[in-house]
Amino acid sequence: MSVVLLHGIGGPSWDGLVPGALDWPMPGFRSSAPLPEMTFPALAAALRDALDARGIGRATLVGHSMGGMVALEFAATFPERVAKLVLYATTPAFGGRDPSFAEAFLEARLGPLEGGRSMAEAAPEMLEGMFEPGADPQAMPKAAAAMGEVPAQVYRDTVRCLTTFDRRADLSRIAVPTLLIAGERDQAAPLKTMQRMTEAIPGARLVVIPGTGHMIHLEQPDAFRAALLPFLAE
Repeated sequence: MSVVLLHGIGGPSWDGLVPGALDWPMPGFRSSAPLPEMTFPALAAALRDALDARGIGRATLVGHSMGGMVALEFAATFPERVAKLVLYATTPAFGGRDPSFAEAFLEARLGPLEGGRSMAEAAPEMLEGMFEPGADPQAMPKAAAAMGEVPAQVYRDTVRCLTTFDRRADLSRIAVPTLLIAGERDQAAPLKTMQRMTEAIPGARLVVIPGTGHMIHLEQPDAFRAALLPFLAE
């Protein structure tokens, strides 16, 4: 069964995590063509087209952060194309019902760019709070380098797209084996949120990686592989 890796908003590397897997760049990332309009339905359709182009019928989706949202969108839209789901450091909806929450989020994420800095200059500030002490020393530099290569307009469009997501009502309809992987101290996808998501998905399992934040596969790659690979092999 084909495995497809779906990166987060900064496009951090998967570092060959799953040999033979398709590491799919979201449109606009890693020199790929951007979408005319960045929306979750458009992202799901783009993923379907990418699978079709490679002759992949059903796939196991491994989605990190916003990539997990894309996986949920794809599973809700094209359920017949999904064999298994891995939802990693992600949430079923953008947090906060109050519009002021989204406004504050956008200001925090886009403020450095609006202040005139480049993506490479702003990346370290954008990644604040994503890592926990004890992370692999190369984790932050790898994430910052990947984020620095994202075109500024693509980043703006992707962050705005993120605030529109809500697939909570579809969780109970997921009918494939599902694994959730959470960082114990993740501030972006809090453990409590992932625990509630696990409870809402029939038969889902949750693995919590102690002492980690939002970038587990970079912070503690061995622990991440130990959680992920047995599920993929089942």
